[in-house]
Amino acid sequence: MPSAPTPLPLPLPLPTTAPRVLSLIPPMTQLNTPYPSTAYLTGFLRSRGVHAVQADLALGLALDLLSPGGLQAVLAQIEAEPSGQQARRSASVQAFVEQAPRYLATIAPVIAFIQGRDSTLAHRIASRAFLPEGPRFASLDVFVDDEGGDPLAWAFGALGVNDRARHIATLFLNDLADVLRDAVDPRFEFVRYAESLALSQPTFEPLAQALAAPLNLVDRRLQALTLAAIEAHQPTLVLLSVPFPGAVYAALRIAQTIKAARPQTVIALGGGYVNTELRELAEPRLFDFVDFITLDAGERPLLALLDHLQGRRSAQRLVRTFHRVDGVVRYTNFVEPDVPFEDVGTPTWDGLPLDRYLSLLDMLNPMHRLWSDGRWNKLTVAHGCYWKQCSFCDVSLDYIARYDAATAETLVDRIEAIVQETGQTGFHFVDEAAPPKSLKALAIELQRRDVAISWWGNIRFEKTYTPELCLQLADSGCIAISGGLEVASDRLLSLMKKGVSVDQVARVTKGFADAGILVHAYLMYGFPTQTVQDTVDALELVRQLFAEGCIQSGFFHRFACTVHSPVGLDPAAYGVSLLPLNGGQPVSFAKNDIGFIDPTGVDHDALGVGLKKAIYNYMHGIGLDEDVRQWFDFPVPKPKVARQRIAQALAAPAR
Repeated sequence: MPSAPTPLPLPLPLPTTAPRVLSLIPPMTQLNTPYPSTAYLTGFLRSRGVHAVQADLALGLALDLLSPGGLQAVLAQIEAEPSGQQARRSASVQAFVEQAPRYLATIAPVIAFIQGRDSTLAHRIASRAFLPEGPRFASLDVFVDDEGGDPLAWAFGALGVNDRARHIATLFLNDLADVLRDAVDPRFEFVRYAESLALSQPTFEPLAQALAAPLNLVDRRLQALTLAAIEAHQPTLVLLSVPFPGAVYAALRIAQTIKAARPQTVIALGGGYVNTELRELAEPRLFDFVDFITLDAGERPLLALLDHLQGRRSAQRLVRTFHRVDGVVRYTNFVEPDVPFEDVGTPTWDGLPLDRYLSLLDMLNPMHRLWSDGRWNKLTVAHGCYWKQCSFCDVSLDYIARYDAATAETLVDRIEAIVQETGQTGFHFVDEAAPPKSLKALAIELQRRDVAISWWGNIRFEKTYTPELCLQLADSGCIAISGGLEVASDRLLSLMKKGVSVDQVARVTKGFADAGILVHAYLMYGFPTQTVQDTVDALELVRQLFAEGCIQSGFFHRFACTVHSPVGLDPAAYGVSLLPLNGGQPVSFAKNDIGFIDPTGVDHDALGVGLKKAIYNYMHGIGLDEDVRQWFDFPVPKPKVARQRIAQALAAPAR
């Protein structure tokens, strides 16, 4: 490993200058609505009298690349390739080159359409005679009927022109994302950019090498956007909020650009990725890019940092903050109480281009589309999780462990203020699991004030959600909920400490569905001691939940053991043993996922292919009456659960 770099001095305090804070969303997060962290921090800082602004460089980069100028730059790079490389072009790149004039002519109108600024274009897009079509459009072939009719008629009928057009436009943009990946940067994705460089990486070396490499086309476009934001806002402190591994590389490219152009600007890094994976950080090279790294809820550490930068607090009194001193990473945590959730202020989206986000329709499922379709005001009902027992979850970390709720009156005050500011009445409550008592109180307060909103969020499928409460939530504006069923097996649910049973989940989800609320189930495979029989039985129960109308959407996640979860902290209790992190070598950077040995020896990855194929078809209403074994490419045992198990649970009296 290279020797440690020459340490940079700590930024000088600014005793006579009021701080100017710029919070940035780095690429890539999501394109239909702003990631909420900067809105939370900006709203909080303004409530404390701090000059705070924000910018979304994730959206900015996407719009820059998906523009006539951006596509022209991509085309120029492709055409400059040596002839030998041209012969190896992917199907996506070849289709783009062959239809380049049409792509350049249509990209701006398509973007305006999916931003909601030119709705009448839907008719031309829906005709499938307007846009060039690349390999992504092959996904429509599966829907062609025997008579060769309209492949999308089943989903959109005769009048669903707008949605049909947005689905076609989304396929068009997905083709272009493939072109960017194949021709410009193999790490590029719209929501996970260069994720492998940061996801549970034990050392900083992969990121260091990538950041030392010459700038590619995407980097150069991001660099220009960064310099424009810095010039426009003239910040003294830049906050980089990194929620996912797929935003780390771009965040550090942003920091690199700022340090080169304005070395006096202080940069702090925080967010979900940092809070989860960098808790034992020992890598000094990261501080060539940023000056401070804060952990967990950012309000208190930021107040301490601002005091420090204005000369009112020593570095020894920083809160939950990493910094570099004499070439060594130091962690300072002067213990002070966190800001109560009741007092964190109202998020603000001021400064973000709310009319420029992209409403995409990727999957033809009414529940699944909510994650990418529509501009939702993201809000938190409570900090942390009221249950905090699930054995696969990072229950030892602050964002789960410290439960702190606000009153319904405060929440509705925030909702009304946000609607007034944004003009948007859609809310996505982004809690790990919104507490049922808080949701009931919220519904009552919304009804009392006659506040008309649409909302959805994540819950636990617990028996508190009676049919009567489901109807009340629907009346208050609830349109959808998501929750963790994980594995439809009472044995495994007990081992997971979910606190629910399969029968209970069936009754609760049916109550929501009967109230007109869409239901999404998070599903899991590969949990410790899960056998092939367990997996087949679980899929059979999932099939029945779809068939009985209990759930409308679902997604299978592969279980990953993390060092902060009960499984990672006490593997013997779950019948597994952990593999050494980084092969037993020191871990100086990210630490989260950890391998384990399960004595069952099941090939969960092979099973996962069939599970995902099944859930995709179930969400489209296909195969709900068929044997679940058909989804696997190899023999699996017959389900042991009765084919009427869920129907019987729904018919039985509630307990």
